[in-house]
Amino acid sequence: MLLQAMKPEEVKDSGIFRQWGLKDSEFELIEKILGRTPNYTETGLYSVMWSEHCSYKNSKPVLKTFFTEGKQVLQGPGEGAGIVDIGDNQAVVFKMESHNHPSAVEPYEGAATGVGGIIRDIFSMGARPIAMLDSLRFGELTDARTRTIFSGVVEGIGGYGNCIGIPTVGGETKFDASYEGNPLVNAMCVGLINHEDIQKGQATGVGNSIMYVGAKTGRDGIHGATFASEEFSDENTSQRSAIQVGDPFMEKLLMEACLELIKELSDHLVGIQDMGAAGLVSSSSEMASKAGTGVSINLDKVPQRETEMTPYEILLSESQERMLLCVEKGYEKEVESLFARYDLDAVVVGEVTEGNQYRVFQHGELVADVPVDSLAEDAPVYQNEAIKPERIVQFEREEAFIPVVNDLKKTLFDLLTTPDLASKEPIYQTYDSMVRTNTVVGPGSDAAVIRIRGTKKALAMTADCNARYIYLDPFAGGQIAVAEAARNIVASGGYPLAITDCLNFGNPENPEIFYELQESAKGISVACERFDAPVISGNVSLYNENANGAIYPTPTIGMIGLIKDVKNILTQTFKQAEDLIYVVGETRNDFSGSLIQKVQQKSISGTIAFDIEEEYQNQKFVQHANEDGFLESAHDLSEGGLAAGLMESVFSTPFGFKVKTSLTNGQLFSETQSRFVISVKKENQTKFEQYVSEDFANLSVKLLGEVTSSGEITVTTDEATISFNREVIESKWKEVIPCLLNA
Repeated sequence: MLLQAMKPEEVKDSGIFRQWGLKDSEFELIEKILGRTPNYTETGLYSVMWSEHCSYKNSKPVLKTFFTEGKQVLQGPGEGAGIVDIGDNQAVVFKMESHNHPSAVEPYEGAATGVGGIIRDIFSMGARPIAMLDSLRFGELTDARTRTIFSGVVEGIGGYGNCIGIPTVGGETKFDASYEGNPLVNAMCVGLINHEDIQKGQATGVGNSIMYVGAKTGRDGIHGATFASEEFSDENTSQRSAIQVGDPFMEKLLMEACLELIKELSDHLVGIQDMGAAGLVSSSSEMASKAGTGVSINLDKVPQRETEMTPYEILLSESQERMLLCVEKGYEKEVESLFARYDLDAVVVGEVTEGNQYRVFQHGELVADVPVDSLAEDAPVYQNEAIKPERIVQFEREEAFIPVVNDLKKTLFDLLTTPDLASKEPIYQTYDSMVRTNTVVGPGSDAAVIRIRGTKKALAMTADCNARYIYLDPFAGGQIAVAEAARNIVASGGYPLAITDCLNFGNPENPEIFYELQESAKGISVACERFDAPVISGNVSLYNENANGAIYPTPTIGMIGLIKDVKNILTQTFKQAEDLIYVVGETRNDFSGSLIQKVQQKSISGTIAFDIEEEYQNQKFVQHANEDGFLESAHDLSEGGLAAGLMESVFSTPFGFKVKTSLTNGQLFSETQSRFVISVKKENQTKFEQYVSEDFANLSVKLLGEVTSSGEITVTTDEATISFNREVIESKWKEVIPCLLNA
């Protein structure tokens, strides 16, 4: 069997390394590190480990600016997932990952394996996964290819999550032409853990065994990390060899076996890590690098489902449902017998060695011999040029957009029947959101809520980002992404704990795109520090482009909040007739990047206004008013403004409302930040308004009207009064996405 497809000089002379994503300067650096030309396998190892997906070589300078500290943080960035203390010796473990390019090529498998990979990140930390969320971006559903991608992604998420028995409880789905052909599929997983069960991905102790557990290795997913780290184009849309194939039933067995291992053999389990991006080479080299050790791998021992696999293929394969363990020497048989009970392979494939070398053998021959840190830590780091995009300079010169709304009812109906605001029930009804019976609030409200059994506590969770704001102003937009996620948590009865992120951008070597990345990260960090919600984990997905250029910059925020007592849980819908409706926060002429601008102009422009202190104070008010027993419901105002927020508060209820405001017709659709719609029992009006005037006199809390028992809606502005029955628009609101899919 030919172990190396080319001789080292052929690797260099042919330039094949360029096809694998390595630059000439990087190949020269590898030669300098090794003191020789790397062989075929070694070049492959560097190509995946030095990809953006694994090394963050273009984004490290940005990631280092994040606010990551906090007394609640037990594990910050650097491990498989972040961990935050929630009291009572318990912690919440969570992370978000992207599977964008694979989902464009094979929508079902791309999305399914994205779910599988993030689940492994959570249980590799020792936590039991309790919930999934997703943040999805697609082109407009009027495009046939987009409809195919959309259907495949939704089925893939449901197909994998439903089979493994983890509820998919929340998320968001947005549509814009900028994502045409390059969807964003960001998956978030949340787990629970006791402090003593926390694990790390490390390979310490010379002589300890490296054990491979789970599914067999095949040729699927080779160069998946490289594929995720290059510009997406017509040339690589057919790169199906880079797409993994998932098996949720195998993953369920692997999860249960690993969790049992952590409980039963924790004294002898040194480290555990998912074989995710870059497969065996990534997990083994990173575990050794973190421990400051070397490692020796024997590929003859690796379980394989295909014949004649080369070292390059075995090491780079991203076959799913696999984990790597470091086990104390002498306890291998116990691990083998445990995994055998689940019909899973558990095989010693190597050992921890002295020094700092990564050495790989096959058929008795040394096929790779490189410094461990050169793979895991020493990728070049680029400080790319950042230039403010010309479009933003132009936006700053333009006159602000103000919508013309002559027909208030028609405008409201037009916005409610856009795919962005339409009911997402056709999506989330394909997911099992109630499995394990801990879901208190499922998809459809501001945040999902999962109870923590045996306590009064619950976790609120959300995924959020308005990419239109980032496109107009990355710094302000980055702050708003965090603030809106926090608003969702507060509107559900909790307070923010921490965030994970998925930074989805175009080519970072383009100075204007690097500016978007850099400035939005600054905004995210500022907001995280103000809300005391540090960044504890995350993912970077760059090179998201299509024929028309880069996607909208989309730094998705996944946030977890703690609800100290389940009696404080809130949802967005009104609860009973005659409850009074208030709006918290001032409404101004904020239409830049708004949904009404997109609908009326077919484009967006302008500048963004945002005051983080106003946001913080309004959120604190809602928290206090809820804890003091005043609130019946709460809903954050975002896309579509006050008009959309009011309607969302009565959809799927028997109620209507009657409100009167001094706002103009257009201002009903303003997207001024820092606002909530809340409802209060009528009998508490005097007490509530006194509470506001005494303790929160500096805030804007205005009475709008009341909830009505029928489905009748009446809205009076300073320009018009409209009335209609809720059912007229609700039925259309629910039918938008099915109708577009069946077009």
